[in-house]
Amino acid sequence: MADEEQAAPASAPRKSKLLVVIGAVAVLALAGGGYFWHMESAARAQASAEAASKIDLYLPLDPPFVVNFKDGDSLRYLQVAVTLMSHDQKALDAAKDASPVVRDALVSLFSNQDFSVISSADGRRKLQDQALATVQKIVKERTGKPGIDALYFTSFVMQ
Repeated sequence: MADEEQAAPASAPRKSKLLVVIGAVAVLALAGGGYFWHMESAARAQASAEAASKIDLYLPLDPPFVVNFKDGDSLRYLQVAVTLMSHDQKALDAAKDASPVVRDALVSLFSNQDFSVISSADGRRKLQDQALATVQKIVKERTGKPGIDALYFTSFVMQ
C-alpha cells in the first residue's frame, strides 16, 4: 500500500505537464489559425484592389473627328469617333487635359491618309495603331508612362 501511495503523487505532475503541453499546443494552433485567416483576408483585399485596377475606363473624344483629304483628283471626307481606354484614371485625365494637343495630332494623322489604304480593314487597323501610338506619346510626355491601353474607332464613315 505504501508503494501505491508513493506512485499516485508522481503521476499528478505528469498529468499537469501533459495538460500544459496540450494547452500550449491549442494556443499555438489558435494563433496559427488566426495568422492564416489574417493572411487570407489580406490576400483577398489585395486581389480585390488589383481587380479594381483592372476595370476598363473609357474617355470618348467628342465631337467626332471630321477631315477632308485628297484621293487623286477627288476630295474625300472622313468622320471618325474615337474612344480611349485605360486602366489608369490619371492617364485618362492627362489625355483629357491635353485634349487640344491630342485632337490636333489626330486630325493631322487622319487628314494625311490615303483613301485606298484606309478603305480596307487592315488599313483601318494600321490607322488605329498609329492613332494609339500618337495618343500614348502625348500622355507619356505628361505622366511619364503611356497609360492608354487601347483606342477604339466607335464610328468610321468615309465618303
